[in-house]
Amino acid sequence: MRAARPLWNGLTDPARSVALEVLYHGPLSRAELARRLSLSAGSLTRLSKPLLDMGVLTEIGTHAENRIGRPAVLLDVVPSSRHFIGIKLTGDEAHAVLTTLRAEVVASDTAVLTSHRPEDVVATAQRLVDDLAGQVGGVAALGVSLGGSSADNAIVTTAPYLEWSDVPLAQLLTDRTGLPVVIENDVVAVTEAEHWFGAGRQCERFAVITIGVGIGYGLVVHDRLVLSPDMGIGLVGHLPLDPMGPLCPSGHRGCSYAMLSIGAICSSVSVAHKRQLSYDECLDLAESGDPAARRVVDDAGSALGEMVALVGNLTMPHKVIIAGDGVRLAHVAHVAIQRRIEQQRDPQASPIEIDVREFGFLEWARGAAVIAIQKYVLDELSQ
Repeated sequence: MRAARPLWNGLTDPARSVALEVLYHGPLSRAELARRLSLSAGSLTRLSKPLLDMGVLTEIGTHAENRIGRPAVLLDVVPSSRHFIGIKLTGDEAHAVLTTLRAEVVASDTAVLTSHRPEDVVATAQRLVDDLAGQVGGVAALGVSLGGSSADNAIVTTAPYLEWSDVPLAQLLTDRTGLPVVIENDVVAVTEAEHWFGAGRQCERFAVITIGVGIGYGLVVHDRLVLSPDMGIGLVGHLPLDPMGPLCPSGHRGCSYAMLSIGAICSSVSVAHKRQLSYDECLDLAESGDPAARRVVDDAGSALGEMVALVGNLTMPHKVIIAGDGVRLAHVAHVAIQRRIEQQRDPQASPIEIDVREFGFLEWARGAAVIAIQKYVLDELSQ
């Protein structure tokens, strides 16, 4: 397929700053936009006119900024001017979404991975891309997220669930789809989705904790994601949380994986009941007052409260976002979580705002699309 022509290609740095401010914070009036960027009214008019002519920005209505005078005309991006595809790869499936420029999901699809061979995964991804891209006139870029790490957003250096190492996934996908492709760790992608278009929007400092097959952590400080080559290793997966807790497969007692992962909770409750139980069944039992399930879930909640308190004490975020496909734990074990946070925080410390975000794998895929959007608008994929 053919990639859509880069609409933002060739923008000057000042013009790009105007467009980015509107994308990230808009819709905005010209006066507010000029104030945010420290521009004169004349300079803002000079920069915004070509963006309006090109279709990067549009006038969408008015807003009464003052009691006196005419209402201010609001500027916004044109979300449907460009579309993006995000794919989240697990060990078993590929989850894909088609989004607008503002990461609004237009369509979605899921396919089973019948093999972990890179060429087979790429073929499955191509089918998803073709099906979704066929619903719009063109796609600007493709983002792919997975549990693991990448080099230069192009080569998958490690992906434990896919049993990959040093796979040039971006090039393989570009060859098959004709699209610019960016590869990223899944927790990084979800954190950026919350940062730009989610619960962290307009929040200068926040943290993300994800609960699922594994445990993830992302941090935004001074309105920028904290990045490190170690992001894909999953360092918080073995953070010690309970010295009396069970052992994880690596032999760590009471680590975050042993206490919080879906598999660990299912295993503990299933052993107590001498039959295999699903995650939702375990939480249902806990809610109904089953003693064994309630104990396991409250222990997990206490461990999650310990982790939130540690994040709060060490990084002092304005907000902690708890997300992931295992996030229901945050509701069922709410009392245990809050009790542990209070025990581990100084009474004079500011309360930690906790935002529980319930979503499944398609939201992880949306995170991959956001990474593609970021690269596109920051001109890293549009040359």
